[in-house]
Formats: sequence, structure tokens, C-alpha cells
Amino acid sequence: MENGRVEFQPEDLRGAKRRGKESNLIVFVVDASGSMAARDRLAAVTGAVHSLLGDAYQRRDRVAVISVRGRQPEILLPPTGSIDVARRRLEDVKTGGRTPLPEGLKLAADLIEREHRREPGRRAILVILSDGKATGANGLTNLRMVAHDIAQRGLAGSVVIDCENQSRIRLGLALELAKNLGAPCISMTELNAESVTGVINAI
Repeated sequence: MENGRVEFQPEDLRGAKRRGKESNLIVFVVDASGSMAARDRLAAVTGAVHSLLGDAYQRRDRVAVISVRGRQPEILLPPTGSIDVARRRLEDVKTGGRTPLPEGLKLAADLIEREHRREPGRRAILVILSDGKATGANGLTNLRMVAHDIAQRGLAGSVVIDCENQSRIRLGLALELAKNLGAPCISMTELNAESVTGVINAI
């Protein structure tokens, strides 16, 4: 652990398995702003979605993906257990623009609450891939408020995957977001489908 972050490498997570056969709703909130970095994050999430749904018959998991970019976040993939649906919805996703992260988390929280009313026995896991930056007026203040609200609702376990550029001066905003959510913050220098799936299976 370093500065409050859990330092994971993909090889550290190999062989990790979730215990039991409970079904899960896994909601990815992925920062799709920027260019190459956003593409890397989306590629990792897409691969993780396919991997998780590949053995969904064992637990009947469902997966959703929310893209955070531009003026408003977008539900790229509504909750589904179908690999075919996931593949179609996640092809040719747009990237770039601003980062409406508070709105993205609010959208995720509302989705989780709706699904909880439909299936109260299904465990929800919120996975946020971001550097914690939030554009717009009062972006960071709004982000803190939304994160506290999600933590208070208690409908989902959360994990933040810190995607801040390692070569620049670190702002630690992802770690702050994780603390406000009451969630672990995992720093990964090599983000890929295997590492993201490993994180999910280790929760």
C-alpha cells in the first residue's frame, strides 16, 4: 500500500476467485474523455465485460457500462448478461471532450437503485475507472457530494481504479474519490482486461 492506494499488478490477482454463487450487477463508470488513454480504459472495460459474462452462467451476473465524456454521461450498455449485446453496444465508442464525472456517478447510482428495486437479492458492484478529475463549475465539490450520497445509500460496493498519468505531478483526486465512497483505490500502471477482471473477482 502506498499513500492510501492498494498497489496491484495483474499478476498479483491471478487465481483470485469470488466466493459463493451469488449473482452480481457490475456497473462500470469509465472516463472516456481524452484520446489514447480513454481508448485504453474502454478497451480494458470491454475485455473485462466479455470475460465476466463468459462465465455468467455460473452466477447469472449482469453488467452495465456508463461512459463519462462530453456534456452528459451515457449508458453505453444497459444491464445485460448477454455477450452478444455487450459486443454490439461497445463497438466504436466515441471518446474525447469534457469529464462530467459527478453526473456519471449519479447516473450509476440511479441505475443501481432501479435494479435493486427489481432484484433486491442481486449484489451491486460499482467500478470507476478515472483519474478523479471533474470538469464544469463546482465539479469537484459536486463529485464529493455525489460520492458521499452513494456511500450513504449503501446499495453497492465500490472500487476506484486510479488512471492518473504516472509521469505527471500526481493530484491524488482518485484517492480522494475513493475515500469519499468508502472504497479501495487501486493504482495500475498497466490497465488491461485481465487486471480489471482480476479486481472484480477479488472483491
